[in-house]
Amino acid sequence: MTVRPASSTLLPLGAAALGIATFAVMDGLMKSAGTAIGVYQAMLIRSAFGAVFTMPLWRLRGGKWPARAILKLHIRRAFVSAAMATLFFWGLVRTPMAEAIALSFIAPLIALYLAAAVLGERIERGAILASLLGLAGVVVIAIARAGAGQPTPDAAWGIAAVLASALLYAYNLILQRQQAQLAVPLEIAAFQNTLVFLIMACFAPFLAQPIDLGTLPLLAGAAAIAVVSLMLLSWGYARAETQVLLPVEYTAFVWAALIGWYWFGEAVTAATFAGTVLIVAGCLLAARRRPAGQPVDHAEQTAL
Repeated sequence: MTVRPASSTLLPLGAAALGIATFAVMDGLMKSAGTAIGVYQAMLIRSAFGAVFTMPLWRLRGGKWPARAILKLHIRRAFVSAAMATLFFWGLVRTPMAEAIALSFIAPLIALYLAAAVLGERIERGAILASLLGLAGVVVIAIARAGAGQPTPDAAWGIAAVLASALLYAYNLILQRQQAQLAVPLEIAAFQNTLVFLIMACFAPFLAQPIDLGTLPLLAGAAAIAVVSLMLLSWGYARAETQVLLPVEYTAFVWAALIGWYWFGEAVTAATFAGTVLIVAGCLLAARRRPAGQPVDHAEQTAL
């Protein structure tokens, strides 16, 4: 058995950890902006800033137009990401950050069944147990949310939106791994932001409204942080197997809890923590049972 030197994974682990932390900050900025001007407006403007930041830089650093197959991959992931991110941020403004991040962790378990349906992979008994643990975690969080004070339709729809986003993210995981192996991080960031902006702009005649200019610094900061995080994660995942980096992903819950408490006054309930433990346990069980060469993709809303 070949043992990977610790030094060969230290830098990818550090990059992934920093990428997760910065994404949590971006989530907080997007929650603030989305609450103020609406999720569509926030997504449109943030992706515009992202395109302005990355596309010229990519060209200045000698970026060349990608091959047809890679461009198709960029476009496919942009459509998935646009829907995934809109659903996630719509849910995020209606649920506490820690809850939203915890619910998003269900994505790798959904990916097990997606792989079975799309790729014909056999689902093992351990994978079924893992998915049941994850489902139990979701149920615990949902029941606690429904029983907290006076439940509102917005809270229920917020949970549903985050879960729908996780379903899309299960497919996005596959696309992300393919991208990381075929394109450099800056190219991924440039095309991701530009294509998502073009997709969102198609709906501007129907959804665009006047905005509070005070939110522009928030959105510019969110775009810059998202670009940095995307490049860090792309760099890390191109240099280490996903199963090696998987445990780092769950630090997102800690960052979300801290940011939610500090910025929005959100308390982390015992039910949220218990549900998160069940979901993470299911993900780690699924990761442990996979063959050594098969990646277990991560749970953070990467490249939103």
